[in-house]
Amino acid sequence: MGTYQNDAGLAYPLTKMNFLVTVDSVDGTAAFSEVSGIEATVDVIEFRQGNAHSLSPVKIPGLVKHGNVTLKFGYTLDSTFKTWIQECVSETRGEMPRSKVQIEMIDINGGAPNSAVESITGTRVWVLTNAWVTKYNAPDLNATTSEVAIESVELAYEELIIPN
Repeated sequence: MGTYQNDAGLAYPLTKMNFLVTVDSVDGTAAFSEVSGIEATVDVIEFRQGNAHSLSPVKIPGLVKHGNVTLKFGYTLDSTFKTWIQECVSETRGEMPRSKVQIEMIDINGGAPNSAVESITGTRVWVLTNAWVTKYNAPDLNATTSEVAIESVELAYEELIIPN
């Protein structure tokens, strides 16, 4: 994969404005304008034995915790993604419909610099396992403005995988 380089031969950093989000259980597409909140935190457990020579505790890793991820998207009439949202937030749902969500930051100029044909090549991937919708926000409605209607969903997930 080619990358753009400056005069010093250093590769330019990736921009965060080009990304793809794929939900395994959703047929069709949902285009998102913003993804935020991908994080993992390791709890710190402090432990000190009573006969230790140091007065400082030893720090050992504990549980790994993940924050919720927020996806924002323009309101569309495509119903496949909205069906998954409804299945998650419905009061009459059965088992929670969990899914694998893949967030991919892409380099749309992955080919040669100044190429007439832009190629989409995955460059950085975050995979959320057993994800489900924990919160849905409908767009604000205001007849006096000419803005895009933005919806948002918050996803809870069990594990963050960063394969590359």
